[in-house]
Order: sequence, then structure tokens, then C-alpha cells
Amino acid sequence: MSDNTRRFSNRVDDYVRYRPHYPKDIISYLQDNYRLTTGKHIADIGAGTGISAQLFLEAGYMVTAIEPNKEMRDKCIELLGVYNNFKAIDGTAEQTNLQDAAVEAIVCGQAFHWFDRERCKPEFQRILRGDSLVILMWNERSTRTPFEHEYEALIQKHAISYRQVSHRNIDPHSIADFFSPAPMQWRAFPNYQVFDFEGLLGRLLSSSYIPARGTDGYDAMYDDLLHLFDKHQQSGTITIHYEARVYTARMG
Repeated sequence: MSDNTRRFSNRVDDYVRYRPHYPKDIISYLQDNYRLTTGKHIADIGAGTGISAQLFLEAGYMVTAIEPNKEMRDKCIELLGVYNNFKAIDGTAEQTNLQDAAVEAIVCGQAFHWFDRERCKPEFQRILRGDSLVILMWNERSTRTPFEHEYEALIQKHAISYRQVSHRNIDPHSIADFFSPAPMQWRAFPNYQVFDFEGLLGRLLSSSYIPARGTDGYDAMYDDLLHLFDKHQQSGTITIHYEARVYTARMG
């Protein structure tokens, strides 16, 4: 786990600029179906640079961001410190450093696949106040279009440990097992990003399993990405589609 918490230390700027955010419709869905009224205290576990935290802060929730990586946590504080209902602390999913029954909901955005599920489940139950909501979210990148299919192949060709760390390894059955005996529900929301080549490169480099600038394998990866972009771009841009998947259950 200690290695995983350092994976993004040299990716912070690309992560902030090029990672997809979440559709605001997710908030309406949670409010309509789970009565997650504004003002409630939410723990964003594995908060990173604050992408998921910002979604809830803008909707009027109180958010405590839990993030073990100092560089990402510092950037999260820099970006979201303007919100009076926000704070960030050093902690992990397995040891959040929150008090018992401290929060009324938990959200994990693009982070659950890093957690030790056996150890974090009792920690989630400890910090939740009563029978409260746990929200696991991912932006699941599409591989449907010709560009997206070839982009996935490029990642698999050049990535370091992609198959071991990809959130694609976490399927609905394993999430349902984590929530059990509480029943799980899930919903998908369409999402997308439009990039020029610089943006596409930044999006690729925001992933921890991709060779960073100046490391072995970077130049070959860059050349392949440029060829792929030139092949599929339309008016100087390409589009990446996602499903923003939201898995929910009550735990306590």
C-alpha cells in the first residue's frame, strides 16, 4: 500500500489538468434516490487532487478529503481551500484518522481499486454515522470507437503493470461482495472529453502505469500516440467517451 500511495507524486499537474470530472447529474441522482440532502458531512477517501470532492462541495456538502499522497493532498488543498466546508487530512482507506461516526456518507472516486477491501470495510463502518451511504465512482473509459479501441491497445503495449492496477479489474460482482449483506445498486452516466494532441498526451501521462517524461519507453510511446492522433483526429481534436459508474449501498 505504501508504494501505491506514492504512485501519483510525479503526475499531479497532468492529473489536475486532464483527468475527467464527474457529471453533475450524479448529485441529483443521489439526492432523489437516497435523500442525500445538502449540508451532510462526506468523507472523500482517496480524494487525490479533489475531483470528486469538488463535485460535492459545489452542491453544498461538507467534505473531508482523505489522501495519503502529500503532493496530491497539497494540490487538493490549494484548489479547494476556498470552500469553508472543506478540509483535507493525511489518511488511507484502511486508517482514515477520522473519529468514530464522524461522517454521514463516504465517496471514493477513481480510488477503490487501490484499497485493501478486507481492512477498509470495518474502517468505513467505524467512521459512518448509523446506516449511511457509501458511493464508489469511476469514469470507465470507452473502447467502442476505432480510436478508443486503438488507444486501449496503445496503453496495454506501453503501460507498466496496467493489468494489475487498472480499475477495470473491479467488477460489479466484487463490489457487491464488498457491500454484502447490504444490497448494491448502480447507475451509469454518459461523460466525455475532447482533446487536442497536447491534452491527449496529458491525459495518458496522468495514469501511474504510463512511462513518465524522460523515462525509458516514453519516446516510443509518444511516437505511437502521435501517429494514433494523426490517424483519427477531426479538426485537430479527438473525443474520449466514458461511463461514469456510480455504485451505492448503505453500510453501518
